[in-house]
Amino acid sequence: MAKLSGQTAIVTGASSGIGAAIAEHLANEGANVVLAARRKEKLDELVESINKKENGKAIAVETDVAKQSEVDTLAEKATETFGEVDIYVNNAGLMLMSTIQKGHVNEWDQMIDVNIKGVLYGVNSVLPKMVERSTGHLVNISSVAGHEVSKVNAVYSATKFAVRALSMGLEKELARTGVRVTNISPGAVDTDLASHGTDEDLKKKASNSDRKKLEADDIARAVVYAVTQPDYVNVNEVTVRPV
Repeated sequence: MAKLSGQTAIVTGASSGIGAAIAEHLANEGANVVLAARRKEKLDELVESINKKENGKAIAVETDVAKQSEVDTLAEKATETFGEVDIYVNNAGLMLMSTIQKGHVNEWDQMIDVNIKGVLYGVNSVLPKMVERSTGHLVNISSVAGHEVSKVNAVYSATKFAVRALSMGLEKELARTGVRVTNISPGAVDTDLASHGTDEDLKKKASNSDRKKLEADDIARAVVYAVTQPDYVNVNEVTVRPV
């Protein structure tokens, strides 16, 4: 039997990259997955692909994680369709790289809204019922930028340090409740994340880098590892870097 058979998982930022890979791997382990992102057409394509494999089932819910009402609706639709949420993967994120001196205030606001508030909204939407049931798993996707800061990503790093801080606090707060917390910090992954933002020089530099990067599947396997441990094992922190 698949390790996650009968469980329900929500994955945000699931329209591409790491989120899409996580959703596929969880479904391959038998989980019913609820895919959330703003690009509904991309979600629908992934739902079709997952459902064809006849492992876990999938549905798509168009969601902007920066809006609490939409995140609450996401959790409600997941419960209505598949039952109580067992796994919530806070994967949605923005990396808008630039120096602070350039004053891209709008981009700072976007990263704070998605990378920090989006995580909090996600946790809040499912945590009360997880605690009530004494079971559940929160997985927060941070970054190695939540461990180290460069001169071109200070604000992004600040948001990912915040995700790690939230994860660490939740670990302590939820000890002995039955609800587990895992923080996963990927290194450079071959996705389009770095192509966003308005700093063209940095975007060009990132696209021209010949440095070996991780694949999205590498992070998805880390998520599956964490959520398939025995219920007395809590994998708190996983850092995945390219060699």
